[in-house]
Amino acid sequence: MKSGLLLTFFLLSFHYFGQLKAYLDTKQFFEPQIGNYIELYIQFVASTVKYEAKAEGLQGKIAVRLNISQKDSSVFSNVYVLESPIMRDSIVEDFCDIVRFAINPGKYDFKIEITDVMDDKSKALKAESELVVKDFSKNISISDLEVVEFARKSNDNSNFTKSGLYILPRLSNYYPSELIKVPVYFEVYNSTELTDSIFLVKQILRNTETSEELFDYEYFSKYVKAPIVPIIKGVEIIDLPTGKYELVYTILDRSKKEYFSQSYFFERTNMLDQNLNLDDLVLDPAFQNSITDDSLEYFLESLIPIAKQSEILNIISSLKNKNKEIARKHIQGFWLKTSPSNPYEGWMSYKQQVLFVQKLFSTNFQDGYETDRGRVYLKYGAPTNIIQRETSPSEYPYEIWQYNKIERFSNKRFIFYNPDLTNNAYRLLHSDMLGEPKNQGWQAVLSKRNTVNGSVDNPNLFNQDHFGGYSNDLFRQY
Repeated sequence: MKSGLLLTFFLLSFHYFGQLKAYLDTKQFFEPQIGNYIELYIQFVASTVKYEAKAEGLQGKIAVRLNISQKDSSVFSNVYVLESPIMRDSIVEDFCDIVRFAINPGKYDFKIEITDVMDDKSKALKAESELVVKDFSKNISISDLEVVEFARKSNDNSNFTKSGLYILPRLSNYYPSELIKVPVYFEVYNSTELTDSIFLVKQILRNTETSEELFDYEYFSKYVKAPIVPIIKGVEIIDLPTGKYELVYTILDRSKKEYFSQSYFFERTNMLDQNLNLDDLVLDPAFQNSITDDSLEYFLESLIPIAKQSEILNIISSLKNKNKEIARKHIQGFWLKTSPSNPYEGWMSYKQQVLFVQKLFSTNFQDGYETDRGRVYLKYGAPTNIIQRETSPSEYPYEIWQYNKIERFSNKRFIFYNPDLTNNAYRLLHSDMLGEPKNQGWQAVLSKRNTVNGSVDNPNLFNQDHFGGYSNDLFRQY
């Protein structure tokens, strides 16, 4: 089945009823002990699910009915009730389920029906499509390309685990400006049929609207042949312009002979992919009167926390130029793009925030916008909740910032700590926000004040609970 065919039909059904919404996709893999198998991904839009109150929080229940048939004869069926994760404090996040089942190659009729168990008025959501199962058991081939929301090593035995990795799939093929990478997982089958001991995987990226191949994204990787070779790749798209693209992986031998290819299509929107044309910019007197000559560099550099990578390079270039007119044009041009409907109001509002973080977070060696707390505040706004612990018997001073909503993300947290103890230089230690630093051993780092280091395999090995050490409970309470 072509990825997205069933998804489109499914979304049409959901919007028609105007109730429960979800995304649906399938991917195909192979395992010698199982044979060809399908992974069905269902991602539920949490805000459209009805929940019941539990002692721990809120929980929804979804009934799922699946049926795969061939010539009116059922070959696979499943009926189950999925309980959502416990949602806390009325903050709900989308959740996903994976159904995995073995199936022989061929063409099948696929039907699915979903019902919100907790909503008596909810109508069953139905969709159906043709399912085409390929044969990966013979010849050199590549599984479907599974795009990853995140992946980590895991020994768990669940439908979310493959090849020693816990993988949360990404079902949307739309990548807005804030997403800078396309992580992809796939498996190469039967490379042992090659005469060489190694094989190559070629990566290319093609603009489907112009048919142009982007050679900056062409890449070759070398692998040792085996019955199954799991591969995970991360394609950087931070500077990829707005457009529609095809990501292609191809198996080759040492002589560059091609054996099999697999593609993934996605759409990219990069709102800040156009360079500023400062030469044609006419300075606005009202805008310019808000910036004195002696504060030009300060306010130009203060844009870095909310700028994209390509913009940051332009800002640094303008700072090195030491030209006041260019600096003024750069600030005004930045806000013409960032807040096109009213750039002056957008700038004045941001200026007040810059002055605010200067007062709150500056140190004797950093301006407020240069600090981690200042950057996070300017980029994401004021947090919904802040927990401050300046004194702790076992931990460095720390702060936990929690946001109910950051763009499309819900319930994101940041933990800052001050290992220097003598100034206001709190550093970002860990966050669960996409694109921010993650440190799985953050508890051990926070407790280094009186705790022996752990090991690489277990960074929290010696991080036992201490009197007053409540950072983990506080971080996870939201």
